[in-house]
Amino acid sequence: MRITYYAGAADAAGSPATEVAQGGELTAAELTALLGRDNPRLAAVLPRCTLLVDGSPVRDPGDLIGAEARVDVLPPFAGG
Repeated sequence: MRITYYAGAADAAGSPATEVAQGGELTAAELTALLGRDNPRLAAVLPRCTLLVDGSPVRDPGDLIGAEARVDVLPPFAGG
């Protein structure tokens, strides 16, 4: 699963992108917990972010994300 971070999320992650090697599907909640597990700065930002999975916004933390998905992590934007 390819994760791309934008703006403040990239700053908190310390990288613009990462790969998550997961054998199967994860819920959005499981993915955000996994991403923030070893990074307290990112863990603090993730609850305010929108996840786009293959271009579509995730609306429910229980939504499943496939292992081959492209996930964009978008923090809130001023004026947006």
